[in-house]
Amino acid sequence: MYYPKSLAKLVGALEKLPGIGPKSAQRIAFHILRESDEEARALAEAITEVKDKITQCKICYNFSDQEICDICASDKRDKATICVVAEPRDVIAMEKTNEYKGMYHVLQGVISPMDGIGPDMLRIRELQQRVTSNPVKEVILATNPTVEGDTTAMYLAAILKPLGLKVTRIAHGMPVGGDLDYADQATLIRALEWRREI
Repeated sequence: MYYPKSLAKLVGALEKLPGIGPKSAQRIAFHILRESDEEARALAEAITEVKDKITQCKICYNFSDQEICDICASDKRDKATICVVAEPRDVIAMEKTNEYKGMYHVLQGVISPMDGIGPDMLRIRELQQRVTSNPVKEVILATNPTVEGDTTAMYLAAILKPLGLKVTRIAHGMPVGGDLDYADQATLIRALEWRREI
């Protein structure tokens, strides 16, 4: 009610974005108003272009601007190892480590009965097809250490282990540089469970 209609519409649209509250939405809207027409159009075009051109890779279901993403198309990746993640942003996090050189499979979510998301709503069937039709030796389950992430990992392990695959789960526990006295109980329990000999 305090804004002109078009500005109120922009603020309302920005508020729907994750992590953006009313104050941030207002701040971003006013920033866009202060930008030149050219900069504002470039932002609008970038949003339109990403919606028009970005799709899912036909192999791993990561976001891509091609039918097959660069990771799946690369002959330098270890095709015998697949890291299963919940979301495309998890692929980016893994790639930033520069340590993992295998393939990925993006589930597009996790099992969450509270949110009405069952296994049939994820890319689990496609994962089963990949591991049975390709020479895969290991599947790394890299879902978040949440109830939903753990449930999804256990469900996948129950499906994949009978296929004779090595199924592993990324370790969880204390972060590097973390202090024990600041860690919550669940984190410390995980750190003890996943300890290894040195």
